[in-house]
Amino acid sequence: MSDKMHIKLTVNGEDKEFLAEPRDLLIYALREKLNITGPHVGCDTSHCGACTVTLNGKSVKSCTMFVAQANGAEITTIEGIGSPDALHVLQESFKEHHGLQCGFCTPGMITRATKLLEENPTPTEEEVRFGMAGNICRCTGYQNIVKSILAAASEINSAKEAAE
Repeated sequence: MSDKMHIKLTVNGEDKEFLAEPRDLLIYALREKLNITGPHVGCDTSHCGACTVTLNGKSVKSCTMFVAQANGAEITTIEGIGSPDALHVLQESFKEHHGLQCGFCTPGMITRATKLLEENPTPTEEEVRFGMAGNICRCTGYQNIVKSILAAASEINSAKEAAE
């Protein structure tokens, strides 16, 4: 008898089904079972945030969540935020304001920042720094990451005002 369980997820708007050990971590299920490699494995302890995804509307560290806990969930990864042909405003802003260096933390940063701006569309610099505290970048001093997020917030808000 197999110890594997049937897992159903909606990932980036697509229904996915696969078999997995209940104790498998969500990050490995995404990367190895579904070939969704945007979320990265950085620390396996939830400290770095490279594995951040949005699960049922909340930012979570997928390296410390069992896939069985996510069964039936709706998940958004960096692959579900913009596309190579149509970047999300945060992706454009990170590019324009040099919010990335090596890029390893960037998928988790952008995934978390997207949720942060949904939660608080007009954050202060202090609120951005606090809201992003669970995501670590080992390359930068965070100034350009914060600048990128604030610029994206401004652009999103300007577009909303223009549409009204």
